[in-house]
Amino acid sequence: MANGNSTFSVIGSDVTITGDISATVDLHIDGKVEGDIKCASLVQGDGSAISGAVVAESARLSGEVRGSITAKELVILKSAKIHGDVHYDALTIEQGAQVDGRFAPNASKPQAASAKAPDAVKRVPADEAQATLEIAK
Repeated sequence: MANGNSTFSVIGSDVTITGDISATVDLHIDGKVEGDIKCASLVQGDGSAISGAVVAESARLSGEVRGSITAKELVILKSAKIHGDVHYDALTIEQGAQVDGRFAPNASKPQAASAKAPDAVKRVPADEAQATLEIAK
């Protein structure tokens, strides 16, 4: 149980939590979580699994996540398996990481429906579209 002097909380590999987690301190997860997570900083161990949305200032993921991820600073390590959309300010992905979802910078989250698209938008056929992804080694 966390007290006022704790700087982080750990969920061990033998622990399964069903329900949402909200932490004002850093959180290290080695076990399984079935629910949404909101914390300052998240470190996910290799064998851990999260089924739910993750919202954190910073996140370092190396296990399995089934749900959306929103973080200012996000590191996806090579052992990670992500199934969901990813929103970030800064992103690092190690070679070998698996992500099944869409990437979008936090600044490009969808705006209100009343916002009009700029008139000067040029449509590019899918076969001509290009994207660049920097892979960290």
